[in-house]
Amino acid sequence: MSNSHVAAATGHRRTDLPFVAVTMGDGAGIGPEVTVAAVVEESILSECRPVVIGDAVRLRTAAKSIDLDVEVRPIHAVEDAVHDARTVNVIDLALLPEDLPWGELSPVAGDAAYQYIKVASELTMAGKVQAICTAPLNKEALHAGGHVYPGHTELLAALTETEEVSMMLSTPKIKVIHVTTHIGLVDAVAKIEPGLVQRTIERGHQALVRAGIPNPKIGVAAINPHAGENGLFGYGEEAEKIAPGIEKARAHGVDAVGPLPADTLFFLAGRGDYDLVVAMYHDQGHGPVKVLGIEAGVNVTVGLPVIRTSVDHGTAFDIAGKNMADSHSMVEALHQAAEMATR
Repeated sequence: MSNSHVAAATGHRRTDLPFVAVTMGDGAGIGPEVTVAAVVEESILSECRPVVIGDAVRLRTAAKSIDLDVEVRPIHAVEDAVHDARTVNVIDLALLPEDLPWGELSPVAGDAAYQYIKVASELTMAGKVQAICTAPLNKEALHAGGHVYPGHTELLAALTETEEVSMMLSTPKIKVIHVTTHIGLVDAVAKIEPGLVQRTIERGHQALVRAGIPNPKIGVAAINPHAGENGLFGYGEEAEKIAPGIEKARAHGVDAVGPLPADTLFFLAGRGDYDLVVAMYHDQGHGPVKVLGIEAGVNVTVGLPVIRTSVDHGTAFDIAGKNMADSHSMVEALHQAAEMATR
């Protein structure tokens, strides 16, 4: 990646834009690379004031690995940041060894990724920043570092003492919110119940309204093929677990339709009939989104007391440090964080 897109420094301070805390993710993965590239994009600097939570030494190494000519500037407080297209402002936790290998699982990097999120969460809850945007962490490294959470979504829920949140994937073509996420399929079906379905639909409705869609049309997926086809498939899960939740959401003024066969629903949403799809389990929602291209996808945690967006890809250990990472998803995640914080 060349530095041709980096404009000349202006050294300006923009007091009218939201602060976004950008966590650099697992230091052994592509997080540091996509982070340094994204936070100096002119389009991002026109929308928000990004401040990285991470390790300055690793960010400098990452910038060098992608041929990016920027100053990585440690700061103690977000208000000390100077925002221009040649400066990466970082609250430096200095947790990683200078010789941390690229692309190798590390408990030290896993613990550091947790600490970045913890600091970002504290800054947001204190009102110092208006949103969080996260680079990917590695779940195995996170667990090895002593923090047993299924992922960012559950970790942020715990840090903000939030009982229930939803994962929403946002792409230019479709948006998908999940009733269940990081659990096995059998456990997911057991967990689905009308109250959870209703709350997920309503969280999705509120997120889209906040994103500027005043009356979103929401399609709710079934569990079984053909939505059970009047009892031919499954054990009546659609009628028992999903339909009552849809009816209650509709009674609250939400334009929700279903349960609909998932294959048909995603086709209809892809051509624009629905603003949001409610998926029942992780792969039902993630599969269609990733077919569209994960480099354009953004993960939004809905229901937190803070705004949080993320890339919709992993740590990509196989290409870390090789100047092969694509920062497009990180840029889009920052864009959506800024947009939601502004609204």
